[in-house]
Formats: sequence, structure tokens, C-alpha cells
Amino acid sequence: MPATLLLEHPDARTLPEGCVTADLPEARDRELVQRIGRGDEDAFRGLFGRYAPSAMALARRVARQPFLAEEIVQEAFLAVWRNPSGYDQQRGSVRAWLMGMVHHRAVDAVRREESQRRRVEESMVSDPVVSPDPADDVADQIDLPEERKAVREALDALPNEQRQVIELMYFGGLSQSAISDQLGLPLGTVKSRTLLGMRRLRGAVGGWAR
Repeated sequence: MPATLLLEHPDARTLPEGCVTADLPEARDRELVQRIGRGDEDAFRGLFGRYAPSAMALARRVARQPFLAEEIVQEAFLAVWRNPSGYDQQRGSVRAWLMGMVHHRAVDAVRREESQRRRVEESMVSDPVVSPDPADDVADQIDLPEERKAVREALDALPNEQRQVIELMYFGGLSQSAISDQLGLPLGTVKSRTLLGMRRLRGAVGGWAR
């Protein structure tokens, strides 16, 4: 029920003190979701600004990795933008709906990361061949020692998940779709890791990575 109608409801005077006030934020949230359904970007930004900090805190508690928490929150709010009709007010508040999506994605992400880690460890045990370090391959293509050092340090400093995607894409020649299939990850996750990883590289080597 919209906030204005709630205040004008004939039973509002008989409700316990504070009940109407407590319902107003939820009414506003529902209005934002309705506007998002009509393609209202301002409404989306409003909902994101209201709940992104709580969503990030929840994702960090579950995933325990800041970069992974960022991906989880991005994916959850992207799902809101794409399918706002997924919210059913009969099943709870907008906040509960959002936090539920974040928690579900966080749990799935942790399971995927753990599964991938096990596969890598099993592969290393069964085929312990040491592959060339892509950081060295890139560094060898750069003439200045300072630049070679910057590239190597920048790649080494990336979180393993981001570095893995960048290695497969730029050094393995795989497309993002192929990486998604190989790692068993959503395409959106692969894109997010690539974007975050390249941003870190650009910042670390002063615009070398293009």
C-alpha cells in the first residue's frame, strides 16, 4: 500500500502507536520496486543506496572475500533491475527479499569457489607439471626493467580468482564464454572478475593494461 494511502487508511487511527510509521519505509521500498519495473533508473539508484551497505556486509560475512562480496552484491541488484516482478509482498518485505537473494548467491559463490579450489588441487596432484608463469611471459615482452617488475607485481597481487580469469583470457586465448564453461561460473561472474582485475592492473602499472 503506498505511503499516502497508508496514512489515509480509515483504520490508521486504531493501529498501535508507531505501526504506521514503521510501515512507511516498507511502503516506499515497494514503490521503488514498482518504479524499477517501469525502467526508472532513479528508483534503482535509490534502492541500491538504501540497501547496498547491508547487502555488502552480509555478503562479506558469508563469502569472507571482499572482491567476491562485490560480485555477489552486483549480481543481486542486477537481478532486481532485470526482474523486479520477482518480489512478492505477500512473502515479506523488500529488504528481506533483497537480503535473501544476497545470501543465496553468497552461499552458491562459496560452494563454487571451494569446488574450483578442489579441482585445481586435484589437478596439481594428478599432473604436477609446473606451467610457465604468465607474469613472466608478459614481463618479457616489455623492455624496461621497471615496467617488467610492475607488471609482475601487479599480476601477483591480484586475488587468485581474478588472476585466473585474466590468465585464461589474455594468455590462454579463451573467450569469456569459454572461461565460463571451463570454470563452471556464470558469465556475469567472469565479466565482473575481468573488470575488477583489469582495474587493479591499470592502477598498479599506470595505464599499461589495455
